[in-house]
This record gives sequence, structure tokens and C-alpha cells, in this order.
Amino acid sequence: MNLEIRESGGGNGQAVDFSLGEGETTHILHPEQIIVYRGPSEGRSDRLMDVKGIYRKKKLLQADMTGPCQFTAALPPGFTIKIVDLHENSDLLYDFRNIFFYSSGIEMTSRILRIKNMLITKDAVKMKFSGNGTIGLLTEGAVYETELHPTEPLFVDAGSLVAYPENAKLDLTVYGNTLSSQHMNYHWKMTGNGTVLFHAGQKGNRLQQDMDQDGIVKRILREVIPFGGIIIK
Repeated sequence: MNLEIRESGGGNGQAVDFSLGEGETTHILHPEQIIVYRGPSEGRSDRLMDVKGIYRKKKLLQADMTGPCQFTAALPPGFTIKIVDLHENSDLLYDFRNIFFYSSGIEMTSRILRIKNMLITKDAVKMKFSGNGTIGLLTEGAVYETELHPTEPLFVDAGSLVAYPENAKLDLTVYGNTLSSQHMNYHWKMTGNGTVLFHAGQKGNRLQQDMDQDGIVKRILREVIPFGGIIIK
């Protein structure tokens, strides 16, 4: 499988060109984003996701694309795609909501989170991919990587985390002084070995709101009053 990411320019989104060879298969979890296709009609076969996929993606269908064929999938403005090549020793756990596609030769297994983490994050399951192949991660904003340390904790905003090693130790927490902890989302406190993936898109809306709309007095009150971000809109 060959991939090419095209920038539209002007912040109007991206497009991904797929080229599949004879017998190659790629599974597209957002089939409505396919806008151009070249190949035999039978090269595309849509089917119902399993129950696990329907629950996680809040969608019903996925498209199985089999080569030889070429097709293009559009990404909406504000979203980017991160291509990850998997190998046999890969041990990263992913949020299924971020998966845009995965190639044949890859298998998925689920990992259940602890009850406390489920209640806070409203997320019960992470997905582990095994085998050799390629997956595409769809996120708001670019995806970045940071190495974990066995003893020095890394704090990552829970809403920004995309993938982390299965061997990592995780605890949901906040950090800083009292004022800091009252005005931040829950973070994952992480130690271990391997690479963490996180995206940088979610914070843009809050920053834009602060810059464009709120007066200085309202912003100060929101930050100083305990839980002011919730009370003062």
C-alpha cells in the first residue's frame, strides 16, 4: 500500500491518496470520507462493524477496500492524519475513536480500563493492534511523540492522549498548586518505557474564546474563583 497526504492550503483540510496493489486490503472506518475511487466495482465492500466498533465509533459501517485500486479520502478542516507503521513488537494501546484506517495483516484486541478511570474519562476500552501493517490516526491537531521515563512521571491531558505503551503505569490526577488543580482537566500521570502519542488540537477552542470574546475582568474571575470555569460562562 502506498499513501500520499495532500494539503489543500488555507487550512481547509487534507486529503489522503491510497494506492493498493493486487490482493492488498485496507479497512476504512469512515467510508463516507472516500470521495474518489478508481478500480473494479467489487474492489469496495461495505459491511457492518461488529458491536464493539459500533459502540466506540458511534457508526455502523466500514469499507473494506481491496486492490488493485486507487482512492482518495478527504479529511475535514481542523483534522490531521498520523501514519503509524506497526511491527510485531508494538505494544501501544489506542483510543478506537482515533482510528481512521488499518491495513490487512493487523489484528485488534481490547484492553479494559480500571473502574475508577472509566468513571472519570467515560472510556472503558483501549485497543491494541498486533501484526505488521499500517494504521492511520485521525485527530484534531497534529500528533506528537514523547518518551516515557521509568521513574520520572509525565503528565498528559487525558483528552489529548492518543496512544501509550501497554506496560506504562497510569494514574488519573491533577498537578500544581490548588489554583492549578481547580482549573485543569484530569491528566494521566505516566511512567514506564516507550513512546506516548498525543495531539495538540483540543485546547485551541478555549484559547480562541479567551482571545476573541471575554473581557479581562471575566477572565480573571474565571481563573481566580474556585471552579469559575464552570460557573462563569
